[in-house]
Amino acid sequence: MSDMPSPKPCPICGKPAVMEFRPFCSRRCGDIDLHRWLSGGYAIPAVEQDESENEATAPRPLGPKPER
Repeated sequence: MSDMPSPKPCPICGKPAVMEFRPFCSRRCGDIDLHRWLSGGYAIPAVEQDESENEATAPRPLGPKPER
């Protein structure tokens, strides 16, 4: 029985990961992942708010209140 855990599959293609390119199986899969990051493929979608909603929910600045 081996003490080393079984390698996780490559997140891009599913082949077993290679220690040299971990967590990927090859430089190609690593480059594909890098391209996805740099091109915004892994971006978290955001919901745009109206400007009036932004003003109502914007945090107040710290410090003394301005005099009116």
